[in-house]
Parts: sequence; C-alpha cells; structure tokens
Amino acid sequence: MAWSVGAGLEGRGVIVTGAAGGMGKPVAEAFATTGARVMAVDLYQSAADEVVAGLEGTDHVAVGADLSDLDAHQELVDRARRELGGVYALAHLAAVLQRRDSMDEVTEQDWDFQVDTNLKATFFLCRTAANAMRSAGEGGRIIAFTSQGWWTGGFGGSVVYCASKGGIVSMVRGMARTYGSDQITVNAVSPGQINTPMLMTDLDPEVLEQLRVATPLGRVAEPEEMAGTVVFLASQHASFISGATINVSGAMLMY
Repeated sequence: MAWSVGAGLEGRGVIVTGAAGGMGKPVAEAFATTGARVMAVDLYQSAADEVVAGLEGTDHVAVGADLSDLDAHQELVDRARRELGGVYALAHLAAVLQRRDSMDEVTEQDWDFQVDTNLKATFFLCRTAANAMRSAGEGGRIIAFTSQGWWTGGFGGSVVYCASKGGIVSMVRGMARTYGSDQITVNAVSPGQINTPMLMTDLDPEVLEQLRVATPLGRVAEPEEMAGTVVFLASQHASFISGATINVSGAMLMY
C-alpha cells in the first residue's frame, strides 16, 4: 500500500466538531479524502449539512448540536457508532472567543460562556468518545484544540479564552495517561495566527500586524494548513504520540 498521511483511517468513523468553522471545514474535508466516514458537527444543522454536501466520498453525516449541552454528548457518540460504524477518532475544534478591551469589562457571563464551551464541554465530550473507543476495543485517537494563548497569555483581550485553552493542555496530558492502556492517544493542536473569523473579529489591525512581524514565517496561516497535522495525529503514523501539544505557529512560538 502506498504511503499516505491518513494511513489507517479508511472506513473509520471520525467526528469533527466545529466542522463549519474556519479550521473545522478543512479538517473535515481532509479526513474525507482519506476514506474516513465523517460526522460533521456544528451548532446549526444547515451549516453542518453544507459541509457534508461538499465532502469527497459518501456515508458522511451532518449533525447540528450545541455541545455546551452536556446531555447531547452521549446521543452524539451513539449516533456516530450507529451511522458511521464506530468512533475511531474525535477532532474537537468547536470553541468560542469573546474579546474584552479591559479586564474590568469581563463579566461572569463572559467567563462561564467561554470556559463552559471551551474547557468543560471538551472534557465531557472527549470522555464520552473515549468510553466508546474503550468499548470497541480497537484503540482510537482524540485530538483537541488549544491555542498559542495557552503559552503566551493571548493578545487582543482574550485572557479568559486563553485560560480555557491552557486547561485543555493539562487535560490532554491527564487523559493521555488515563486512556493509554486502551491504545487511545490524546493530543492537542496549538495553532498560532490563523486567518479565521475567530482571530479577525474585533482584533485591532495593529495587533495583527505585530503578530505577523513576530512570526518568523512572516504571515498569518491559512486554515487548510492545520488539517494535515490533525489527520496525521489520527493516523497510524502517530500511533506512539500521546499527551503532546503540537505547536503549529510558524515559529512564533518554539517549545
């Protein structure tokens, strides 16, 4: 068999959350090219439907779901088991960012909205998926998304967002230890500056230019440049990588 970055994914069930987002859509598309069966999950059914309509291959599933509703997680995973034939990989990209120019402007609602969506929901969804993988007994792959902000503290009024993303790094390490004996790998992808609505919305152009200059590659990345890393982590080639946070920042960060 020819070498492929998606080795081992053909016919496998893969859940991609935030699938209609700036990075989520290229990730869903990349998984589809490997022959995986993709469940594209987004907040709105119509957005998920649009993603699936553009995927290569067949047997993909579109789901509209609010992942901040923890009761929806088991139903989502059960549906993936039924309609995809199992859950081998979860790529969890769904997240929210709410910028505040001043720390004093951050409200409890701001905190709860971001931490509940970005950290709490991530923990419970990953746990639910891992339990399904354990039950199947074939191992699995969990890929969560953090941010350069877990290391830098963030830019442009994103302190709460960065706190939630820092929690993901620690969570991934703990889950990697917990599920390793089941041959389930758990990793995080840490993007730098990516040309998505999440980054660009309400970001001062001067701050964006400072970030560009601070990136040795001298540019903001395109969303498609994240997809290869995610697919690699889900593939057979990454079978001994677990508990890692993969830095994809154009050398803005080095660790």
